Amino acid sequence: MTLLRRHYIVPSEHGAWIWWIGPLLIGWAAAGVSSPDVLLLAVAALAGFLLRQPATILAKIRTGRRDRRELRPAALWLALDLAFLGLTTAALVARGHGVILMLAVPGVAVFAWHLWLIGRREERGQMGVEIVGAGVLALAAPAAYWVAGGLSPSLPWLLWLLCWLQSAASIVLVYFRLAYRKLEAVPSLDERLRDGRRALAYNGFNAVLASALALAGAVPPLVASAFLLMLLDTIGAVARPPLGHPPTRIGVRQLAASFLFVALCVLGFLTF
Repeated sequence: MTLLRRHYIVPSEHGAWIWWIGPLLIGWAAAGVSSPDVLLLAVAALAGFLLRQPATILAKIRTGRRDRRELRPAALWLALDLAFLGLTTAALVARGHGVILMLAVPGVAVFAWHLWLIGRREERGQMGVEIVGAGVLALAAPAAYWVAGGLSPSLPWLLWLLCWLQSAASIVLVYFRLAYRKLEAVPSLDERLRDGRRALAYNGFNAVLASALALAGAVPPLVASAFLLMLLDTIGAVARPPLGHPPTRIGVRQLAASFLFVALCVLGFLTF
């Protein structure tokens, strides 16, 4: 059936899933307690994540970049996603989690910005847009912390910052790897360091910050270890760039690294 075609339902950026699933799991683990309401939050976060795909198709139809025959299925899936998002959010508010509503403000703003860029045909290859979008998705961390029953006033925002910093660093690293995949020969070390300085700076800063927080007792040592592991991965990418690797292979590798990062953070908070 036309309505069940995957491109109406699921965003094409497969690696973006970890940008909200990871923070949600980390926020839940950091709370130290649990609640079945976290499952409601997960459904709400999923619906919010999925609605971007049909909305993007509708925006492209409006600017003449997609066939108008796709209007009906895209509109249907957008309506379904909005319905699930509205119902689950209403249920969470009814159960006493109204604080999560303030997180919708940056989400709506960035979503509107994304649609505006589509209207101007400027949405592709925008690293800055992806980093800002990852910051919005990282709000799943404080949301999960609050819904699970966490009590700290500062930890949820620290979780959001750390999750956003990791997502931003991974985005910068992927762009570096993609830029090198078509080269026929490995450039000099000086050139690789110059091209990779942003990825090294992002991951280096993250590792130093996480280590300082771990020494201060604000986060588990395993969280610092996770950031240090990401720094080592970045150093490895600069030392041995992925010449000739297809984009899918680069994406899967980064996704595996991100899952390892999340697993270490979750384990760290569960045993902290």
